[in-house]
Amino acid sequence: NTELFIKRVKMDKWTAALLTGVACIVGYLVVRVKKINSLRQAEEKIQRARNRRDKSLQRAEQHPTTDSALILKLSLSELTQQLKDGSLNPDNVLYSYMEKTLAVNQKLNCCTEILLESLDQLTTVGSNKDGLLYGVPVSIKENITFKDHYCSCGVVINLDQPAEKDSVLVQVLKKQGAIPFVRTNLAQALMSYDCSNPIYGQTVNPHNPQKTPGGSSGGEAALIGGGGSLLGIGTDLGGSIRLPSSFCGICGFKPTAHRLSLQGFRSICRGQKSVSSSPGPMARDVDSLALCMQALLCDHMFSLDPTVPPLPFNMEIYRSSRPLRIGYLENDGYLQPSPSMVRGVREVKALLEQAGHTVRRHHTHVIDTVLNWALLDPSLKRQVFIHSLPKWFKKILSFLLKPVVRLKKSESVLKYFIITNLLVFSVISAAVSCTMLYNLLKFPAGVVTVSTVTAKDEEELKHYKGCYQDSFDKSLKEAVTGGEGLPVAVQCVALPWQDELCLRFMKEVEQLVKESKK
Repeated sequence: NTELFIKRVKMDKWTAALLTGVACIVGYLVVRVKKINSLRQAEEKIQRARNRRDKSLQRAEQHPTTDSALILKLSLSELTQQLKDGSLNPDNVLYSYMEKTLAVNQKLNCCTEILLESLDQLTTVGSNKDGLLYGVPVSIKENITFKDHYCSCGVVINLDQPAEKDSVLVQVLKKQGAIPFVRTNLAQALMSYDCSNPIYGQTVNPHNPQKTPGGSSGGEAALIGGGGSLLGIGTDLGGSIRLPSSFCGICGFKPTAHRLSLQGFRSICRGQKSVSSSPGPMARDVDSLALCMQALLCDHMFSLDPTVPPLPFNMEIYRSSRPLRIGYLENDGYLQPSPSMVRGVREVKALLEQAGHTVRRHHTHVIDTVLNWALLDPSLKRQVFIHSLPKWFKKILSFLLKPVVRLKKSESVLKYFIITNLLVFSVISAAVSCTMLYNLLKFPAGVVTVSTVTAKDEEELKHYKGCYQDSFDKSLKEAVTGGEGLPVAVQCVALPWQDELCLRFMKEVEQLVKESKK
């Protein structure tokens, strides 16, 4: 009996081992099949989104042709004037920009779809002749909700969630007579300063297709920089309006946080309150930015979103000519600008002084203090320590945690997400030290193109070492090399709620640079 019992135990062990092995194989196959099905479904969603885009582009090609050369040369202020006095009609203007957009998109891949509703809006736009943007075609970033359209943010899961209504800003634009006619590409999850995602692909720079247009509002900047739009709406959480605007040679403005409504803007990090994203205008010139802000800061927006302070645009401040007191930085102590950037700041500083403004160099390295974890409260050092780990270590840690995420999703996904994002933000923070501080402080800030990269700038770049001679400094040097002919911009900043003063400062820079080139 004892021998029989031992044999049975041995058989049970082998049977258990066999069954365990079979269960593992079956479990692996089930997971594999689910993964394959999930990938297939994602590919199908992507293909449907691309088909939708292609159909909208093809439908837009069927519009009546028009002599658009003169229309496309007009500034926004000139265009609005001719629309209001009747020398131009909204139909010809929309068809002109739609035709140009299609041509630009073929080269840059900057659009996610043409809004065919804009063609229907032509029949009703006449009721808004008193609107400040009557008949003006406007492009909008893809994360801004538009009724019955997806706000994917470059993420596949969002392709099943069409918006139930227009965002507040889209409603206000329409109320002011504007015609939203195209949506533009963005960085996946709004988390990159390039402009690419698996759904709509890579957008390239209108001045050099080998370079990025910047992000995350890269599609907007590329379309406007390429001439396919003269006014667009982007969003900025750490430089996402200002960086692509500077890369593409246009003007971009990030208002004070909460000056414009965020209702109807899709975000990946929902509930994130510490630093607020700011929607803002992007255009060819500063006057266009100011006109857009004036149009948006109206009673209609204040009634649609009572959380926005009812502060109309102060045109008196924008048109003021009193001398300004200006501080400037050539180096924030954390990231050394390239030679072309330093030259641009110095040239603008000289022009401002010649025009009678008081200009003083600011030497305090605020960014270095903000980002130096050694100065943090002890309760935060553990979190920032992870942030400061070497990149190779973070990659290894990320790889090792993947199986844990699969086995214990409820406990591990959050940790994995945090570590992965720390890896992302450790790279981002080094690249955007010149922009992200003003999001944190809720300062209004904008960029104005003042020059282009010269052969001399490229020669001096060969000797660039940066502030720390680390991998970030080397990456910046590599990124900006080969930029001869690309735009050079300066950033203008003002205190919170002084948006009109910031725009006035930007206008001053724009005019002085324009006069100096004559």
